[in-house]
Amino acid sequence: MTTAVETKVPYNVLNIERCMCSQCPVQAASICARETFSSLKNEIKLGEAPEPQKVPGVYCSTGAATCVDLNPNKQCICKTCAVWGDYCLEHANPMMYFCTIGRAD
Repeated sequence: MTTAVETKVPYNVLNIERCMCSQCPVQAASICARETFSSLKNEIKLGEAPEPQKVPGVYCSTGAATCVDLNPNKQCICKTCAVWGDYCLEHANPMMYFCTIGRAD
């Protein structure tokens, strides 16, 4: 008997706060991502998640980034993220580079 693995990541404040995207080399030189990260704390109010386009991360949940100045030639760090581990994203399609490829299914 095999056990189904849940790879669908909920979009919520907890996952936004645990997300490692702000430390990812793919986004390191992105002016768009840096500006969005700097305003993110103001966006999270009363425990409600802001609109996904205002969050430069949790792409495993929301899909590809709205910032177009990311560098997909850099090594991503998805495998170091607690969200990646908690939702068994090693079994997801795609498994990494959610910011450029899209959400995990």
